Amino acid sequence: METNTLARYLADPIRDDLSRKMVFLGGPRQVGKTTLALALLGTNDSRDPAYLNWDSPRVRPGLLRGELPPGESRLVLDEIHKFPRWRNLIKGLYDTEGDRVSFLIAGSARLDHYRKGGDSLQGRYHYYRLHPLTLGELTSDSSPADLDALMQFGGFPEPFLAGNTRTWRRWQRERQSRILYEDLRDLENVREVALVELLAEALPDRVGSPLSIRSLSEDLQVAHETVARWLAILENLFVCFRIPPFGAPRIRAVKKETKLYLWDWSQAPGKGPRFENLVACHLLKYCHLLEDTQGYRMELRFVRDTDRREIDFVVVRENEPIFAVECKSGEGAPSRAIEYFRQRTPIKNFYQVHLGKRDYVSNGTRVVPFTTFCQELSLP
Repeated sequence: METNTLARYLADPIRDDLSRKMVFLGGPRQVGKTTLALALLGTNDSRDPAYLNWDSPRVRPGLLRGELPPGESRLVLDEIHKFPRWRNLIKGLYDTEGDRVSFLIAGSARLDHYRKGGDSLQGRYHYYRLHPLTLGELTSDSSPADLDALMQFGGFPEPFLAGNTRTWRRWQRERQSRILYEDLRDLENVREVALVELLAEALPDRVGSPLSIRSLSEDLQVAHETVARWLAILENLFVCFRIPPFGAPRIRAVKKETKLYLWDWSQAPGKGPRFENLVACHLLKYCHLLEDTQGYRMELRFVRDTDRREIDFVVVRENEPIFAVECKSGEGAPSRAIEYFRQRTPIKNFYQVHLGKRDYVSNGTRVVPFTTFCQELSLP
């Protein structure tokens, strides 16, 4: 399978929205944003005149003068978020040319980061987050082989489609270097890049566990506030994400702990943490898709009480839990914590997903292969 023949799951909703507003497309480095943007132009050639990359010395002066290629009805502006006043520039282009040109703005986390504040672009765009490849994108009938490949190589198109360990290792090393020594330099004011790199290297061992910033600050010998800021930056750069706990009146739920996961789950060491991280990414993608296309307020959380009973994930829509998911590599009986939380929380539907083949119901809990779970819930 070639990268440019892989139809991405956001292509149709973005195409539809471009007829009415600008579209902002964010996501991790090398997740396929540029490939998708070019496909929406009907090409795979980055030299197409409708594709304008801010990093190009040829493109930048014209954009600053407000000049656009003539005769193009759709334009892609890539990496323009690196310009400090990019929002005002885009606003000017859209307000003067938006009646004849549709704009797709592609870039990194900075697009998402800026949209949370008050900005002059409000009401002029829809925002989408592009995720790595998952089972639902590969085929409508996912196989254990698909899941094995995702577990081994992750969901970023280049290493997944290459399908060999050597490419995967080289890609991981090069991607992390570019994030820390290019994106971090361009987007954030951080001097201690080497220490941020040490922090990034420490995160895979903490996948799926309650994250202790204090422990990280002691390991790195820097202030608690500094580590907290660096973690926020790594989240903005789509290196990692954290999920908060879900509380209910009848349980003594933890309130301040968060759990950490990586956008590239193939970095997680060990079969169990890697599978849990892969499931987290599938569920987060599901939540973001419903938010970005349907307007629902979605949250991915976990359940944990002070006695350390835990369910890995709860998907929440409009403040109401719709289902919970526990991850196990084996096909055994449901976790005892499921029945405990079933009786004490408003969560009605519980699943225990695994890497095996058995599909059965035990005490109201569906124990199901993860491939089947994804198909039945139509996870993207």
